[in-house]
Amino acid sequence: MNNPVEYKQLMNVKYENLQLIDVPAIIAENTEKWFNQTLTRVNDSAVRLGIVEGEYHWHKHDEDDEFFFVLSGKLYIDLKDRTIELLPMTGTTVPKGVMHRTRAKEKTVMLMVETSNIDPLGN
Repeated sequence: MNNPVEYKQLMNVKYENLQLIDVPAIIAENTEKWFNQTLTRVNDSAVRLGIVEGEYHWHKHDEDDEFFFVLSGKLYIDLKDRTIELLPMTGTTVPKGVMHRTRAKEKTVMLMVETSNIDPLGN
């Protein structure tokens, strides 16, 4: 898992309000190891779909919390002193300012909720 992964991060809003959000179709179309698509906005927050396999770099968000919720697979969130393991239908929030790294040993699909102006690469 030490190989660098290219990130495909689409911050455009794919679905406007009152449109049907078809997550299985996005998953079926995806060929990337690390894919992030903004599905919709809810007030000042963005709901994003992540399809990941591999490691993200260590980073933090000085002004923004991040919520992760796994739909399938297994996501690890590495922190300084421990690792949180998320299985399907479990989630957690990483508070602003906390250094972290997400990784997945197998294809993992998750939802993320964060402010719409967050920089996914971190500060």
